[in-house]
Amino acid sequence: MYHAIKEVVHSTLGVSIILEKPRNKGLGHFALPTFSFAKELRKSPQIIAQEFAKKLESLPQIASVNAINGYVNFSLSNAFLGQCAWEFLQGDSKESKKADSKDEKILLEYVSANPTGPLHIGHARGAVFGDSLARIGRFLGYAIHTEYYINDAGVQIEKLGKSIYYAGRALAFGESEELPQECYQGEYVFELAKSARVEFGKSVFESLESLEKLSVFGKDKMLAEIQSNLAQAGIVFDSYVSEKELFSQWDSTLESLKTHNGVYVEDAKTWLKSKEFGDEKDRVIVRQSGEPTYLAGDIIYHRNKFERHFSHCINIWGADHHGYIARVKAAIAFLGFDAEKLEVLLAQMVALLKDGIPYKMSKRAGNFILMKDVVDDVGADALRLMFLSKKLDTHLEFDVELLKKQDSSNPVYYINYAHARIHTLFSKSKFKMESFKVLPLEQYKAWDLQGDLCDLLVLALGIEKVLSDAFSQRLVNKVVDYLYALASDFHHFYNATKILNTEQEEQILKVLVVVAHSIALGLDLLGVKAKVSM
Repeated sequence: MYHAIKEVVHSTLGVSIILEKPRNKGLGHFALPTFSFAKELRKSPQIIAQEFAKKLESLPQIASVNAINGYVNFSLSNAFLGQCAWEFLQGDSKESKKADSKDEKILLEYVSANPTGPLHIGHARGAVFGDSLARIGRFLGYAIHTEYYINDAGVQIEKLGKSIYYAGRALAFGESEELPQECYQGEYVFELAKSARVEFGKSVFESLESLEKLSVFGKDKMLAEIQSNLAQAGIVFDSYVSEKELFSQWDSTLESLKTHNGVYVEDAKTWLKSKEFGDEKDRVIVRQSGEPTYLAGDIIYHRNKFERHFSHCINIWGADHHGYIARVKAAIAFLGFDAEKLEVLLAQMVALLKDGIPYKMSKRAGNFILMKDVVDDVGADALRLMFLSKKLDTHLEFDVELLKKQDSSNPVYYINYAHARIHTLFSKSKFKMESFKVLPLEQYKAWDLQGDLCDLLVLALGIEKVLSDAFSQRLVNKVVDYLYALASDFHHFYNATKILNTEQEEQILKVLVVVAHSIALGLDLLGVKAKVSM
């Protein structure tokens, strides 16, 4: 609806415009500010607004228009709203808008947690955000490929193998169950050791020569568990990329950096000139021993990304990676690619409470809050919606007991209750929801909407603008805010209006079909299933 009316107004006035929502609903559905045209047209905003209003008043899409204090305020006609509603109901919320397909091909990488332990709640925030951003982008017509980068090379994986080895010796030979300080802690390490004993036998713990075998075994087990945890929350990746496999490209990557004058050797170490791109200092990428550093793996991976010809790459990292951005972008530039095509979003920490006290940490994971534990406790839908309710780069704290309340303080309940209420209305009415979705266009263009019912329809039809803004601004919380506002307006309308067995029943239910469709669509793109009964 928004884009349709904006195009009509733009074509009529012949200038680029911005449409806003008036603070006072009584002024109209949209407001067009004219202040930016004053200098070019050499007229006051008041006069420009009057001239613009005169041009718009004859448009069939507009019911009324007025000029006030430099703004052109206008309301949409019933016929235009009917056409927008009819077209909206013809779409399939689970398919992208192929008619609006974008040329941009985007690689979205997120989670990428080291496969050395279970997913904790910090990983979950980026996981839920990345999955929802991908869903929204695809609906809008973007070609989005989601990817998980497996850090399966280096000291972390070696440390996992060593942890399993010592846990296995404790189980097999009665040695101390207190693992060395440099090992991963937690019951999951002993679980891996038990599985390794079943797989390889007791002898695998007799010699340190088994460390590589145990490392690979543990990595594979933890990656499978991570995939299972993500799937439990509705998150599935298009592809997984192995750091270990990519390291075969290190020599050619280093040579490319040298060719583009991006590195130098000092103190027998190879340094990346990351300071030239805003880093606080240059970074070592090859140690004195000749062994590549952790940064080298990311350099190879980002070279691989850009060689796959994505128009844009988005990384979702934890907030502690803020200082890492400049050095990665420096490497991209020194490899001969456009570093501006890499966008990094940072996910802030999550603090969970239960009845006002910190959520119980998992002994299994060594004093972390596991993603699986929270999903088991409150459900994937509640977890997703709460994680998406705030901007990704702001600290998030919430009490899981809130998710059990059945009132407006619980957005999960409040939004779903609106959708379920509409379905309950139809279950008691002679009219059926599906029959309204197949009515001919003329029956929608002929309705007569007034007041709050008309405002409710306009809000419901605004979802695609909300989705577009949420994706372009990377603010998925805008969708949650919108759904809450739509649910709130519906609940107020429902409580103030008799609907069933009235002369207006059919017309009201037509509008409520659109409201339900918007709620279901919005929730679906957030990875949440709309409830039809509660």
